Amino acid sequence: MEYFAGEYDIIVIGAGHAGCEAGLAAARMGSRTLMLTMNLDSIALMPCNPNIGGTAKGHLVREIDALGGEMGVNIDHTFIQSRMLNTSKGPAVHSLRAQADKRRYSERMKHVLELQENLDLRQLEAIEVRIEGGKVQGVLTRNGAYFKAGIVVVASGTYLRSRVIIGEVNYNSGPSGLQPAEYLSQGLELNGIELRRFKTGTPARISRRSVDFSRMIEQKGDERIVPFSFMSGKLEKDQISCWLTYTTDDTLKVIRENIDRSPLYNGSIKSVGPRYCPSLEDKVMRFPDKEIHQIFIEPEGENTEEMYVGGASSSMPEDVQIRMYRSMVGLENAVILRTAYAIEYDCFNPEELKLSLEFKGIDGLFGAGQINGSSGYEEAAAQGLVAGINAALKSQGREPLVLDRSEAYIGVLIDDLVTKGTNEPYRMMTSRSEYRLLLRQDNADLRLTELGRQAGLVTDERYSKYTARKKAIEDEQARIKGIQVTGKREVNDFLMGLGSTELKKPISLYELIKRPELDYFKVSELDPCRPELSMDVMEEVNTISKYEGYIEKQLEQVSQFRKFESRALPKDLDYNLVKGLRLEAIQKLNKIKPENIGQASRVSGVSPADMTVLLIFMENYARASKEIEDGLL
Repeated sequence: MEYFAGEYDIIVIGAGHAGCEAGLAAARMGSRTLMLTMNLDSIALMPCNPNIGGTAKGHLVREIDALGGEMGVNIDHTFIQSRMLNTSKGPAVHSLRAQADKRRYSERMKHVLELQENLDLRQLEAIEVRIEGGKVQGVLTRNGAYFKAGIVVVASGTYLRSRVIIGEVNYNSGPSGLQPAEYLSQGLELNGIELRRFKTGTPARISRRSVDFSRMIEQKGDERIVPFSFMSGKLEKDQISCWLTYTTDDTLKVIRENIDRSPLYNGSIKSVGPRYCPSLEDKVMRFPDKEIHQIFIEPEGENTEEMYVGGASSSMPEDVQIRMYRSMVGLENAVILRTAYAIEYDCFNPEELKLSLEFKGIDGLFGAGQINGSSGYEEAAAQGLVAGINAALKSQGREPLVLDRSEAYIGVLIDDLVTKGTNEPYRMMTSRSEYRLLLRQDNADLRLTELGRQAGLVTDERYSKYTARKKAIEDEQARIKGIQVTGKREVNDFLMGLGSTELKKPISLYELIKRPELDYFKVSELDPCRPELSMDVMEEVNTISKYEGYIEKQLEQVSQFRKFESRALPKDLDYNLVKGLRLEAIQKLNKIKPENIGQASRVSGVSPADMTVLLIFMENYARASKEIEDGLL
């Protein structure tokens, strides 16, 4: 029996990584917010890899934090190991990765939600988003409670009509044995929303007591722990090791001999999985010449014996899995605590969304996270944050926050999904960004905190820390630019000792640092009056000085990029009227309805020739509009 249960500004469906950020952002910005989850114990759950960050994903977490999100703060409180990846490469691809205590991560996030002002948390299953006249009205739950709201964020993850597959066995289930959401999909489809079927998976969990670590390579955390959050001070912790091992010839043999029982190869799984995170059986079959595969044995927390078998996701039958895992080095006696599985689920076509993550045809409905066709906790959280911010801005009658590709990896992520669409679970990678030298993880606060402040999410405390760090960087840059280094004998001897050349004329310390063989730290002997600064400030000064020329070139590219991004396209433009466009371009542009010329140029199926036609059309359109405005037509 349906009953009226209350009214809110915003309702968030789901409390995974997207839902948590959406709910917190909306509530912190002053909107009365309700979060619905099927199980309060599954808040911020990590059903797959128990870590936050990694290549490109670490950039997303830093950006979430710079805008005022919670993921970076939460992992800094609950990590058990921290490592900076790609340190042998340039700063653009340095990425922070932290192993999480997955239970503590979830528990702390739940407590943050419970304490948040303007936020109500309820264990209820949403079964219908009520929409009338193309506008959101509210949400109906399975218990009969109807909550009224003009804005709803769907962040349901991998739960919609989800099905777990293990070999020949399959059954309706959410991740980690939780209940699936069986009813919400139907209502969404009845409102004209296109749903797709995607797949992901997870490896087995094994008992630490059954692992022979003496045959594996230990991977320790970094001595200097770099925090994810710009709010965190110095972090110190006794870190827990991870371990590296390998498959063997027997592993490959077990998989090949039983590949006909794999749901991926016998036709049982028809949905699309993540190309960049394939199952072990898929890797073996796709790369037949590769004799061994790396396997990572990672702890799931401080107070559990469960170990995650990274790199060995599988949907093979359970009996095959046992033989497969026990054929790996050091896992000969492995005891499986949780069987690996694949999971299929419904998700949106992200091409139906605006860059704000609101649906184009439904006023007040937003999508965020894996429901938008992405994969990964970090990608989900980034979308959740943007959806939550824009839901709150909409409820306040303000313009949405749209991050472009030159401002943030989050902008790249959302633009890729909305403009290009995706035929597989989307994963963030540094190679997807055209401006990755500008979009480093170390300068996320310098790029985005002002925007978070304008939106109303960045607190006074966070803003004060940001302004202090920004000033320290600028002051130190100015100081070393003012220091002149001359070619005295002791100076030249010092430089030659570092493999550098002698000075023929005076040069600023700032310019000297740009030499490939030198850096801010190596020339400290030439700078006896250097002030005491935090390591992150010194590293930022070093990066800016060494890469200044490259950064300036990218800024010039951004200037050109923004010329196209600033040229808005009419929202109601019928591209059938644009003479000379190819049929494919007309169809794609009418479907995507790009917001500007730049976005139109990135739509899949729109060629450079189509863009020339569109630019000419827009010139004529602008001229005609002005003549109408001036009363000449």
